[in-house]
Amino acid sequence: MEVKDNNAAMLSNYEVFKLLTDLKDQRKEDNNSGKNNKRSAAGEQNLDAVTSETLRYLSQTPCGRQGPDTVKEFLIAMTPHKLTKAETLQLLNLSPRTAVEIHLIVQECEERLCEEQIDELIQTVRGILPGDPQKDAPDGS
Repeated sequence: MEVKDNNAAMLSNYEVFKLLTDLKDQRKEDNNSGKNNKRSAAGEQNLDAVTSETLRYLSQTPCGRQGPDTVKEFLIAMTPHKLTKAETLQLLNLSPRTAVEIHLIVQECEERLCEEQIDELIQTVRGILPGDPQKDAPDGS
């Protein structure tokens, strides 16, 4: 695999969700205003299908309930934890609620974080990020 642009940044699920939502709204406006696109009909349908399926999936994840203020607050709260950008991004995307999930996300977690730091991470995630309503429901549904 070849790196095409080493300056490209990683996007959070929230950023992808927001970008696709804005793109879908813009395309709707363009279609309603009668603007013609020069793309082929098949390409247009494929793009619509991929956008729709991606939005459907992402809306069922924690990012569907995040906002720019939530993301900013979370990133600020993560700075003292000295995690990598990729680890912080995964915490944002996955909203882990247990120590096991933290161990799966943070590389060499046992060497880098003590139990108190892991608990602190969990409390920060729970305090700032919205959880998964299906997982957080008392009856499990």
